[in-house]
Amino acid sequence: MTKILKLLLPLMLLGSSLLHAQEVRIASHVSALAPLYYQAKNFSSEVNKQVKSKYDFKLFPNAQLGKEKALITNLKAGSLEMIIVASGVLKLDKKLGIFDLPWIFKDREHVQRAMKAGLYDEIKNTIEKNSNNIKVLGIYENGFRHIMNSKKAIITPKDLRGLKIRISGGKFRQDVFRKMGATPQKVAWKETFTALQTGVVDGAEAATYGFYGQKHYEVLKHLSITNHIYTPSFLLVSKKFFNSLSKEDQKIFEEVGKNIADAQYKEAAKLERKYFKDMQGKVSINNVNLPMFKKKVDKLYASYEKKFGKDWLKIINDTKE
Repeated sequence: MTKILKLLLPLMLLGSSLLHAQEVRIASHVSALAPLYYQAKNFSSEVNKQVKSKYDFKLFPNAQLGKEKALITNLKAGSLEMIIVASGVLKLDKKLGIFDLPWIFKDREHVQRAMKAGLYDEIKNTIEKNSNNIKVLGIYENGFRHIMNSKKAIITPKDLRGLKIRISGGKFRQDVFRKMGATPQKVAWKETFTALQTGVVDGAEAATYGFYGQKHYEVLKHLSITNHIYTPSFLLVSKKFFNSLSKEDQKIFEEVGKNIADAQYKEAAKLERKYFKDMQGKVSINNVNLPMFKKKVDKLYASYEKKFGKDWLKIINDTKE
């Protein structure tokens, strides 16, 4: 009997610790196929490696606890511990619309250089300044956005003329497509497949995981790798919850949030390669003539600079190489 108790004791202690572990919900509006899900998962794992008392992290992807706007509202109210979201955060301050400017980043390595050169701190401070109840723990990647449509391969700007494209994002992103001659359409993401299937819209712009997860390749013929917009992801914590943590755990949450960043960019790149590979043969994939596209949107940078200054643009431009 004593021998059996010795064998069972570790399991009993583990069960007891889990029963008393503090529950921490991390909610997102996107699916478990998105880089955001892995970012939340990796953050949870790394924190629990370092804290003395384990946390019971529960992940809620796919808008289980609400859409992006609702998640941000609930985080501000302190009724949700943590969220990991994307474009919705950009609405907290119009200056964050810099991420709706086209082709400001060459690649994700450029994004990493810019973040380390001061852009991360600028973005973090701006978000926290505009919302006293939110703390930024990490800024990672939601993904580069591309275009899928049912009509033709998009190679030059003229190929977009007359196409109705489902678009998310703010004014600058809308303006990009208008300048190409496309007609931006507002359609809820979950309704996009039906809108594409019925011809209400001709195409959509999204990150690769979005096309893949929603199986847009079943109703669309062409995937054009435009990389026209880079959207970051934001791991946010309610200050109400954060302030309830011990000082030691607060430090661990902050350090883990920042230190896992490089690994998350690698994970995002890996996922994108996988989804492209899985869609090969189901849809025609093509590259575009980037110089012709960039030429069309030069004035957007000047418009942004006039409204919000050039400090963030300078960080980005200085880290291109």
